[in-house]
Amino acid sequence: MAAIITDQIRILNAKNFVSGVSSSTNAYYSFVGLTNPTDIATDWNTTPPSPKDSFLEENDYWDNMIALKKITSSDVKQVVTKRVWSSGTTYDMYRGDYSRTNTAPVSGATNLYTATYYVINSDYRVYECLQNGTDPDNPNGRPSLDEPTFTDLEPRSAGSSGDNYIWKYLYTIKPSDIVKFDSTDFMPVPTDWSTSGDNAAVRDNAVDGSIKIVTVTNRGVSIGPVGGTEYRNVPIKGDGSGAECTITTTNDQQVDTIVISKQGSGYTYGSVDLEAGSVPTGSTRPLFDVIIPPQGGHGSNIYRELGAYNVLLYSRIENDNENPDFITGNDIARVGVVCNPQQFDSTSLLSADKASALGALRLTGTGYSSATFTADSYVTQTIATGSTAVGRVVNYDQTTGVLKYWQDKTLAGFNTVGTAVTNPQYGFNRNAFTASPSTGGSVEIVPSSGSTLEIDTGFTGLSTVLNNRTYYLGQSFIEGIANPEVKKYSGNIIFVDNRPAITRSTNQKEDIKIVLQF
Repeated sequence: MAAIITDQIRILNAKNFVSGVSSSTNAYYSFVGLTNPTDIATDWNTTPPSPKDSFLEENDYWDNMIALKKITSSDVKQVVTKRVWSSGTTYDMYRGDYSRTNTAPVSGATNLYTATYYVINSDYRVYECLQNGTDPDNPNGRPSLDEPTFTDLEPRSAGSSGDNYIWKYLYTIKPSDIVKFDSTDFMPVPTDWSTSGDNAAVRDNAVDGSIKIVTVTNRGVSIGPVGGTEYRNVPIKGDGSGAECTITTTNDQQVDTIVISKQGSGYTYGSVDLEAGSVPTGSTRPLFDVIIPPQGGHGSNIYRELGAYNVLLYSRIENDNENPDFITGNDIARVGVVCNPQQFDSTSLLSADKASALGALRLTGTGYSSATFTADSYVTQTIATGSTAVGRVVNYDQTTGVLKYWQDKTLAGFNTVGTAVTNPQYGFNRNAFTASPSTGGSVEIVPSSGSTLEIDTGFTGLSTVLNNRTYYLGQSFIEGIANPEVKKYSGNIIFVDNRPAITRSTNQKEDIKIVLQF
């Protein structure tokens, strides 16, 4: 059976997603991870592989995760494709009848939302093109020459070039939204359009079924007297009422222009009633196209009018001395979003603004302040005779002695695709580091350069004081060991993006903008 799922369910899903992020019953986090991408693919930084959507890969995303940042209601917004006004560009005009059998004449779009019928100007004001200069001589419209800059509530031309464009002002993007939600390819639409006072004037000016534009598709022959004339109060018939137009003819007895004089209301279809307006039909009848506005009128529902079925999630990652969960000195090559992760060793949702996904060791011993650990190298602890805990180095802080690490299946005798390795070096167990090793074990951590280091089993806490200065460690240590702050493999990873690796530095910030298309 032939069927479709319409764009309106996509818009609804986007709206519901935004509501879900804002709900106190949910917790959404962005995350960064993967310090060793070239171990997976040697050409990762030139050609990052597409992420795989499988439960096995989801576990890998957790294993290689570094830290998470909470996404709040102020960090999520519906967005639409960004189309910057450019002089000399021909734009589609708004029409509600674009389809695969009636494509947009300029862009060739098979539906309204992929047509180029709206723009953003240089002042971050958004406009809808209601007339692009379409007439019998220019059936596909004309180039736009005048940048729209006005904020009038009623549609009008933007300048004096005579490009015959009619624009409808919709809204202005707030400066705070520009920072968070404006990107190369997408731009935000306002939140709470139906209730927000910021856009009340545009919203309240909308009238359901009011006619703004009628185009001429055939000028006719022998229309009216030689020398031209003007016919006023010509009604538009249809299922609405009250709309009228003014028709002007040329010296050559053809229709020159048609202008709406009364917009009326309630139209879902309509046609120009020449007979009722006492307009001669001539030897060839002139033809017109009455453009029906969107449901509720232009400006009534911005999400439906512009097709807001995309959502942008924003996170800013920056170094925080009081909560240093986002490491420096190593690569990140993956970003993503996880829904409803849980706190470590709990069934409660994660609620912290930031959370580390790494394990950590507080080290002490001779030379701890000058010890070095190569990024992504292995560190081990003999936890008992014949049993070894092993981790991959993420970073080491010489000041505090905190070593952060991660563990994945490669440390338990499996390769990056999950295939078992014959006779693995450390066995098939992914052993945890411990402050209480069994017989034959020790708290020594190897290797380290020029030092002999061990787990500081006497240290417990979130911070340490060195030379009268307090250093926050980002994680809670018990006997020198800190667990991740998030429960691995909890929640649902809903987005993953593999990226060329970047190395984070101490003075660096990253703005992460993730677009989800529904």
